[in-house]
This record gives sequence, structure tokens and C-alpha cells, in this order.
Amino acid sequence: MLCLSGTVIACENAIVVAIIFYSPTLRNPMFVLIGSLATADLLAGMGLILNFAFQYLVSSETISLITVGFLVSSFTASISSLLAITIDRYLSLYNALTYFSEKTLHYVHLMLVGTWGASLGLGLMPVLGWNCLEDESTCSIAASFFVIFILMLSLYFKICKIVCRHAHQIALQQHFFTTSHYVATKKGVSTLAIILGTFGFSWLPFAIYCLVGEREYPPVYTYATLLPATYNSMINPIIYAYRNPEIQRSLYMLFCGCFHSNGSYRSRSPSEV
Repeated sequence: MLCLSGTVIACENAIVVAIIFYSPTLRNPMFVLIGSLATADLLAGMGLILNFAFQYLVSSETISLITVGFLVSSFTASISSLLAITIDRYLSLYNALTYFSEKTLHYVHLMLVGTWGASLGLGLMPVLGWNCLEDESTCSIAASFFVIFILMLSLYFKICKIVCRHAHQIALQQHFFTTSHYVATKKGVSTLAIILGTFGFSWLPFAIYCLVGEREYPPVYTYATLLPATYNSMINPIIYAYRNPEIQRSLYMLFCGCFHSNGSYRSRSPSEV
């Protein structure tokens, strides 16, 4: 099941990476971060396939540590990219007037360097000796997951407050509340709830098992709790990429070739989305 999930994840995210890489219009900070997320999930999918293959083809402790380190690095980059996207969405609303300045691009580059630097460092730890082959107390990633989850929850709560306040101000300027304002606000809040709910339900089983699980438990327990976590990388491209109109347009151009725009086209900012 993990190998099958890895295959689907790799195929889904390879398309997203190719579209963002070959589309000159998808260069604003939002798409740079989505590209980082898709790259991390692509590597995670490849890691699941390699882990499956090496377990049955090459029986080596070193190879196992390398594949585990690769998975740790990929999934860490995926979760960190989700946090970076959350920060970007918050900045696009909190600093809407200055969002498209060079300063924002510098922030994005710093977040990417931090994301991939930390992920690479964590991925190298098992190979360099920090693993639970001799001391099981050294194996715990749950604390870092809960820290990131709490940060995302806090930021999305602030985003909801800003969205509701903006909708209220727009309605006051027009001197009345319309059904469309209510529906738009409700839809925005529902989207944020789906994002957080998907992330939480995907990773919480594995994170909780890391806290309460014992070394003597059968390995199938680990795989059973890790499987839902892989679904997060499977759902990410649907939530963050394939639902985006700009990426949908690039998909039409890639697979149809005959797509013609009937009007002027402008890339939208995360705050508009």
C-alpha cells in the first residue's frame, strides 16, 4: 500500500512541478512555495517506492538508513512547505499593499532555505548515527509535528479573523450585507478548515503513535499509522495546485494544446484567492 501510494504521489506531484517549472507566468511567491511543496511530495513518493524496493532487493542496514533518511528529509520538507505556505497566505492578507515587493520575495527565499536546510539536516541524522537502532529514546518526531501543527492552527485562525473583518468592512462600505458576502466568507473559512483537517487527520495517527508506541509493538502498527500520513502528500496537489485557476489553465494548455484565452489574463495573489 505504501509503494502504491508513493507511485500515485510521485505521478501527481511530477505534473505540478513540471507545470510550474515550464510556465513563465507562475513565478510569484505563492507558486514558488507550491513548487517547493510539490517537489518535497514528489521526493517523498519516490522515497516510498525506493524503500519498498530496497527492503526486498537489498538487505543492508546502511541502505535502510539512507532510504529512511531520504523519507524523513522529504516529509519534513513537505510539512515545512505547508507551514511556509500558511505564513505566505497570512502575509498576503496582513501586508496586502506591500505583498508584491522585493521584500516578500526575500522572505520566501529565506523560508525555502530554512525549510530545505532543516530537512536535509534531519534526513542526514539517521545515517550519521542518530537513530534508534541502539537507543529507542532517540526516535521521536512527534514534538516537531505538534509544534508545526499548532503554528499552522494559530496562523489560520488569524487568517479567518482577517477574512471575516475584510468581508464585514466591504459590506459596511456598501451599506448592506448581501448573501454573496456571507457565502464567500463561509466558503473561505470552510476551505481553511479542510486544509487544517486534512493535515491533522493525516499526520495525527502517526504522531500519536510515536508518543505512545513501544519498541515491542509489531512493525505493521508503524506502517498502518504511516499510511494515512502519505495521503496528505497525495491530497496536497489537489488542494494547493489543481484547484488553482492558473494551474488549471496551464494543464489545459499542456494536455489540450488548443486552449485559447478569450480575454486578458492576470495572475492573482493569495489574498485574492
